[in-house]
Amino acid sequence: MLNRGVDKRRIFLDDEDRYRFIHDMFEFNDLETTNTSHFFARQYYDVRRRNIGVRERKPRKLLVKVLAFCVMPNHYHMLLMPARKNGVVLFMKKLNGGYAKYFNEKYDRQGTLFQSRYKKIPVTREAHFTHLPYYIHLNPLDLEMPGWRSREINDYRKAMKFLKSYRWSSHLDYLGIKNFPSVTQRDFLLEFFGGHKEYERSIKNWLQELDLEKFKEMTLEDKV
Repeated sequence: MLNRGVDKRRIFLDDEDRYRFIHDMFEFNDLETTNTSHFFARQYYDVRRRNIGVRERKPRKLLVKVLAFCVMPNHYHMLLMPARKNGVVLFMKKLNGGYAKYFNEKYDRQGTLFQSRYKKIPVTREAHFTHLPYYIHLNPLDLEMPGWRSREINDYRKAMKFLKSYRWSSHLDYLGIKNFPSVTQRDFLLEFFGGHKEYERSIKNWLQELDLEKFKEMTLEDKV
């Protein structure tokens, strides 16, 4: 899944916006949740520890399995697996609608926030499925090393260090660093990767051997 701001506008202006969107990814991933405005409270949401969903609550009835995600200044990426019939459609409707409502109220604006409903790309090949988490988690390099897509990186250690400092994706949780652990369902991919250490080794190798042409139809997007 991919969506971005209308006219490529920034849709996450500060850390509170980013926290809110990731918080909504957790709260809206529930068949019975329809409104999160009353949930976004500091006593339930520790900014320093970045804990989400720690308050007592009934077990969620998941709409989707969130396998990986990344939040960027004017767009987001997510790799989703349906957990029930029409789960993806319902989840995306609640997530985009809920965040747009929050954003417009906070910044006293009206109108459409996202460029479109969302971009849905079905994954039908195993090679695409196993490579997409790497691609999603490498997106923050656009902010620090925009030449990464053309393999214009001289210091891969610096690239990996930057990614480890970027909090707004599921990358840290796949490394075994607790960040937003309750948002994603990682068991399936971690088993495939061979655990946290193997994931870290693999994503670095993938960046070094990068060839986006092999699956560009899965990541096709305009420069953001």
